[in-house]
Amino acid sequence: MNYLTYSYLLTPLHTGASTQAGNLLGIVREVQTELPLIPSSSLRGKLRSVLESIPEIKAEASTFFGERINDGQQPTEGEVWFADASLLLFPIASSSHQFLWVTCPLWLSRWSRWLRNDELNEAIQRWQSILLTEGKKAITSASGKQIYVKGAIFNENEIIRIQPKDAVWDFFKDLPKGNNILGLRNKLVILSNQDCSALVEIGLQREVRIALDPEEKIVFKGSFRLEEAIPSETLMFFPWGTKPAKDNSKTKKARESLIRVLNDRLQFGGLEGLGRGWSENKTVAINAHQGE
Repeated sequence: MNYLTYSYLLTPLHTGASTQAGNLLGIVREVQTELPLIPSSSLRGKLRSVLESIPEIKAEASTFFGERINDGQQPTEGEVWFADASLLLFPIASSSHQFLWVTCPLWLSRWSRWLRNDELNEAIQRWQSILLTEGKKAITSASGKQIYVKGAIFNENEIIRIQPKDAVWDFFKDLPKGNNILGLRNKLVILSNQDCSALVEIGLQREVRIALDPEEKIVFKGSFRLEEAIPSETLMFFPWGTKPAKDNSKTKKARESLIRVLNDRLQFGGLEGLGRGWSENKTVAINAHQGE
């Protein structure tokens, strides 16, 4: 069985450093696009830790995720797999609408290839054609003759509208609502892949961390760094699935517990003591494997 889990970030997420240039502590990024992600190893490690912390299923969870090397014994293959978490909707400041969610054909296509929804694929192709060949800069549900997205202004003649009653909203019905903050019918903007990528780079949260000298309350020996984070209100998704086992009954409780955990709030990434990485999660079943 295969699933998609949607993670709506309630607080900024720091996913660990893939690069460190000078005093900049970066986040993990895709090699080909430089877009932020949550590595599958981080997801797997966190979820394994959560399930193994439940006393009544600890041993079962170890079998489910695969036994570790222990006392010279070889590790065993687990019964569950995870892929990296990718961006689906990214919040960007807007002087006309406070903030808006941006997405693009690339992100939507990555999402659609797991859903295998022909109608969604057709809509994405139509939107991409509008952005590439018809001279339009944005496809949006936001109202107003001008749409401000960070430093960009889209005028009425550069916009195609998505109407409140359009059928495309059915594609988004399973997304977590962020405690009713996610108002896509009024705040969605679909941009070109290039524009979306540029806005993500501008919109990442960056904070200065310093260590103070306890006596003089000044920066201790020049100790400071700049940390990146994916901002709160971002919506990400990751595919995962369970593998057939010789006897599924031996890991039945672990399988059920994982579904329950991935429909609750979780904390991913680093800086947990600072409240980073809290997410609201929702999981839906998908038919993503032809062999099933």
